[in-house]
Amino acid sequence: QVQLVESGGGLVQAGGSLRLSCAASGRTFSSNAMGWFRQAPGKEREAVAGISWNGGNTYYADSVKGRFTISRDNAKNTVYLQMNSLKPEDTAVYYCAASLETGWGMAIPSYDYWGQGTQVTVSS
Repeated sequence: QVQLVESGGGLVQAGGSLRLSCAASGRTFSSNAMGWFRQAPGKEREAVAGISWNGGNTYYADSVKGRFTISRDNAKNTVYLQMNSLKPEDTAVYYCAASLETGWGMAIPSYDYWGQGTQVTVSS
């Protein structure tokens, strides 16, 4: 059974940092794009950051550019999201996802496996 398990969420003050991890099991995703998405209460799920299979391409939403960094360790089948200078508007449930498509992009329907999500709350 394929599983993506996120960890590292929590409560942090504005300006603080968190590092999210997403560990995959059941199959390897070393040849696949992976991404981080988030959903705030009352809002649609949105793409936050994505990374190609070898890390050669990355994507960041405009709202997180310069503050968040996505990385991956294919040997550990794990993807990370380092979040710095957090703002209250970053508060959301953060989801890790993996795509089986040969191309790469951040469209939600192109992601086939999803984690259960981890809550990130940034207080002002």
